[in-house]
Amino acid sequence: QVQLVESGGGLVQAGDSLRLSCVASGRTFSRFRMGWFRQAPGKEREFVAAVSWTGPTYYASSVKGRFTISRDNAKNTAYLQMNSLKPEDTAVYYCATQDAGTYYSPSAYNYWGQGTQVTVSS
Repeated sequence: QVQLVESGGGLVQAGDSLRLSCVASGRTFSRFRMGWFRQAPGKEREFVAAVSWTGPTYYASSVKGRFTISRDNAKNTAYLQMNSLKPEDTAVYYCATQDAGTYYSPSAYNYWGQGTQVTVSS
């Protein structure tokens, strides 16, 4: 089993930056692909970014060039650096892990964190 704890969300103004963290723990090898998803009120959960254990990264077109995903395997931690934030980035952000599967599909992820709220004012 894997436990995920997210942190770093908050209320910021458009153009500001935030850095989200996701710490994984549990009796696991922790050699997982880690992903970030977000869900706004009344909308479905959508893919934001993912990073594989071996290094490759993936981004949704809406955040590419503004967000950067990274991981520190020694700390079992994933990060999402969010720059040039826009009001449309407002959502609850979730960290998730998968052993194998499609990187952009929520159904392919096995474990999820509790989420952290990101609110961007105009």
